[in-house]
Amino acid sequence: MRKASIGLTPEGVPSLALTGLATLAFGMLGWWPLTIVFLVLFWFCLHFFRDPERVVPTDSGLAISPADGKVIKIQPMPDPFTGEPRQCICIFMNVFSVHVNRSPVSATVAGIKYHPGKYLNAAWDKASTDNERCAYNLQDTEGRHWTMVQIAGLIARRIVCRVDEGDSLNRGERFGMIKFGSRVDLYMPDDYVPSVSIGEQVFAGQTVLAHRPNENGN
Repeated sequence: MRKASIGLTPEGVPSLALTGLATLAFGMLGWWPLTIVFLVLFWFCLHFFRDPERVVPTDSGLAISPADGKVIKIQPMPDPFTGEPRQCICIFMNVFSVHVNRSPVSATVAGIKYHPGKYLNAAWDKASTDNERCAYNLQDTEGRHWTMVQIAGLIARRIVCRVDEGDSLNRGERFGMIKFGSRVDLYMPDDYVPSVSIGEQVFAGQTVLAHRPNENGN
């Protein structure tokens, strides 16, 4: 499996190098308006491609958020792998969110499906079926199946997948990212219920997104 660096995701290096060199070059030439423009772009790339460490909950029976952002939908939706309705939590990431995605549970990657598509606003309902997206079938350590979908947004043009079928992921482990505004949908097993509500801000690898009732007395 292709590992990410800590603090800054490696996909951001080309953008940072380009904007940093442009800032330096225009500054040396004394072209101050362009210098300021590229300095702002450099700061934006540095902010966008940040990859902070997170404290991952260790209690059993929990699923943590695979993405930073706002919960925009909690409802049954057709699973991309089976077509059967399953409870789904949708998380919208804007351009200022951390865009590194993490595994919600400890699991094995049982399947990956990539779908080329459009670049509609990721918050729209049609984005889950019409946009460019990458779906992951995850089998957790107790044999339950989860489906996680990265969906490209209005600005996003590249979904990054760092795993292959057969790879094992720990809860909270990085598995990829989406560039510049996007969405992640998580389809849950029947015995898990949401721990968040619509409009709530969540953080990848840290926020408990769902739990199994009666686990540890809860």
